Amino acid sequence: MKNDENMYKPLANEPGSPLNNDKNRLAIEKNALKKGREKGMLMTGIISLFIIVTAGIIFYSLYSREKQEQLAMMEDQKYAFTEMLNSRDSAINEWVLTFDQIEKDLKTIKEKEKLIAMSSSDVEFSTDKKKQILEDIKYINALLDQNKKKIASLSDQLKKSGSTIKGLQTKIAELEVSIAQSESEISGLKTALAERDFKIEQLNTSMTDLQLAMAQKADTIALQINEMNKAYIASGTYKDLKAKGLVVKEGGFLGLGRKESLIENFPEGTFAQIDRTETKTIQVNSKKVKFVTEHPIGSYEFVHDGTKSDQIAYIEIKNPEEFWKISKYAVVEVSK
Repeated sequence: MKNDENMYKPLANEPGSPLNNDKNRLAIEKNALKKGREKGMLMTGIISLFIIVTAGIIFYSLYSREKQEQLAMMEDQKYAFTEMLNSRDSAINEWVLTFDQIEKDLKTIKEKEKLIAMSSSDVEFSTDKKKQILEDIKYINALLDQNKKKIASLSDQLKKSGSTIKGLQTKIAELEVSIAQSESEISGLKTALAERDFKIEQLNTSMTDLQLAMAQKADTIALQINEMNKAYIASGTYKDLKAKGLVVKEGGFLGLGRKESLIENFPEGTFAQIDRTETKTIQVNSKKVKFVTEHPIGSYEFVHDGTKSDQIAYIEIKNPEEFWKISKYAVVEVSK
């Protein structure tokens, strides 16, 4: 019977075996638990990744926005600094231009004072000369008054700007001293003129702004004309001209046939300055005369001494416009 019972006892690996069923159930549960864990881990990973990506996007967005705001702020600051520097540079340039104009005016005042001093040295005044002196005094009065106002305005601007630019302050102080000196000099001239029957009220009048502008324009035109009419003359033996650094001998063969020519970078200080509209002659007093510089034939003539036929007394400039057409420099070589 025992054998029969053993014969019909189910094996653990046989289907329907309670043991096999338990193992299967455990395996299934274990597998399900494993899959659940894997699924949970996957979901956790996905959620974590999503959180990280989202946090990254938010952080980048915030960082990018902050960076843009900082860049915008830096750009605004840069623009503000640029505007400030441009404004300061513009003001400085304006001050420098004003300084230049004041210095030009002071130079003009000096020249006018010299003319007045020269004119007032005459024993007698003609009506026209007296009138011109009064006009020059009025001109100087107006210029001094105008430039005193300019300096006061510049000084005030410098104080209001809050800048401490030592160079500008020094320049303003120098110009104030120059104007005070000019006022003192013109005051002395006025006193001298008053002693010569000039009325004080006439000497203390000043031109209107329009008159001053017109006078300045006339002076500018006169200066331009004077500049245009400037010409320069140098004369002497070849040895003298060479020593002055004006001429050199060029060309020829074995020392023969060499010609004098003007050096390119010659020193202007060795020339005598003239007004080409007024100077009509060049004194030479020599037997042999020639030009080193080029001047059109027919525009000049060698004039001989009346007592010595072989002696050239001077060169007559017959046509100044033609004579100075090629160059405003004339170099004359003479032989003794």
